[in-house]
Amino acid sequence: MRRVMILFAFAVMALGVYLGICQHRRQHPAISNTATASPATSTSGLATAPDLSMTDLNGGALQTSSYKGRVVLVNFWAAWCVPCAEEVPQFIALQKKYQDQGFQVIGISVEDDAGELRDFYRKYRMNYPVVPGDLKISDAFGGVLGLPTTFVIGRDSLIHGKHSGATDFSVIEQEVVALLHAPQS
Repeated sequence: MRRVMILFAFAVMALGVYLGICQHRRQHPAISNTATASPATSTSGLATAPDLSMTDLNGGALQTSSYKGRVVLVNFWAAWCVPCAEEVPQFIALQKKYQDQGFQVIGISVEDDAGELRDFYRKYRMNYPVVPGDLKISDAFGGVLGLPTTFVIGRDSLIHGKHSGATDFSVIEQEVVALLHAPQS
């Protein structure tokens, strides 16, 4: 009888976790979206970064085409996402360290309340532009299935790296440094 009760308790817990995930996905559809749109690919087989016009958190115009010739890191994140928040100080340091070498970080916030996003931006003293994102922006990058998701774009406007989930920061920095030092065509 005790064994049956333990199995029943386990089944109830599993059902609770499943229902919790389903509820979270209903509340945050951009996270669970399985969009099939994908960026165009180049002759090298790498996807071309989308050319987007957006409005940053401070109301300024941000056009991804204005970063052509630079190495760009695009990070999809949310202030409520713990691994995302843990990455932000590393991106701030990366921006500070490499900005004079032609590097730029762009943060795209997903499903954040505008007030909470501004508070987070000020609290962390973010030194790079942050854009309130939407499904259209994530679809332009081929869909973002989870947070955080980071794209590393070369001076050639091609997506050289995509990292889903919390990623070893040294891996991202190595990619950035390699692209900063890569010969330009």
